[in-house]
Amino acid sequence: MGAVVTALGTMAAIVLGGWVLGWRGTLGPGAQTVLARATFAVATPCLLLVTVAHADLHLLISRQALVTASSTAVVAIVAAVVLRLVWHRPAPDVVVGTLTASYVNAGNIGLPLAVYLLGDAVAVVPTLLFQLLVLAPIAFSVLDAHTATVKPGLRGVVGRTLRNPIIVGSLVGLLLAAVPWRLPEVVFEPFALIGAAAAPLALLTFGMALAVPRADGGTAPRRELALAAVLREVVHPALALVIGRALGLEGPALLAVVTMAALPTAQNVLVYAIQYGRGQPLARDAGVLTTALAVPVLLVIAAVLG
Repeated sequence: MGAVVTALGTMAAIVLGGWVLGWRGTLGPGAQTVLARATFAVATPCLLLVTVAHADLHLLISRQALVTASSTAVVAIVAAVVLRLVWHRPAPDVVVGTLTASYVNAGNIGLPLAVYLLGDAVAVVPTLLFQLLVLAPIAFSVLDAHTATVKPGLRGVVGRTLRNPIIVGSLVGLLLAAVPWRLPEVVFEPFALIGAAAAPLALLTFGMALAVPRADGGTAPRRELALAAVLREVVHPALALVIGRALGLEGPALLAVVTMAALPTAQNVLVYAIQYGRGQPLARDAGVLTTALAVPVLLVIAAVLG
């Protein structure tokens, strides 16, 4: 339990620092957007390249990966159906809303929890890869198609998707992990150094967003926020538990998949929302609410399954 408190406390301290910077205007006007773009286009792709390049790709066909993929897919589909078919939200808002419900904070808090609570950073890899190689490409394809000035056809969507820095970093890392030889570590060092800035920059951006006044439509719709919170902190970990038990997982393996499923909404969702100019209030407020809810949920999971 101490690991959960330590990881969440560290994250909260950095967010608070970002809030102070935003409240005082220390970095000047437009700083939040610049930080978000730097995180999106530079730091995060470098982090993903290094992380995926060193991952064991056998995790992609493990039972843990199957639990992660199936439970996350169900949550994403439920969110998309409700947002689009029931509440009739525009496609870009559906994407951001779906990400707030299904895209977890695997990097900023998942990695520390995997190390301190589960004893192995590899536990976060199935979640990280599914988000990067499945959720992110689908989300960016829809966002690019609906936010571009000129609507691209299929070839244009594919081209824009493959030029997305997040996806490029992930695919390059996947390629390096798949080849039978390994590059010298010195080659990865510049990417690792830049990538190390991704988590703190995302958290600082999140904190700065909290300091922005919420007038003029700056508050997230309550029902969409409630949907994201329930799916994120109740439905997803419950699904992971049920599916994991059905597939025979137990002990540390079951604890790992349920813990990863209970992580709060990733701050990167806010970065993406700012990048595409859609759904910023929902991404911001979902990050705050699910992070607060994740504390008791993760403590309960650690106590019951640990």
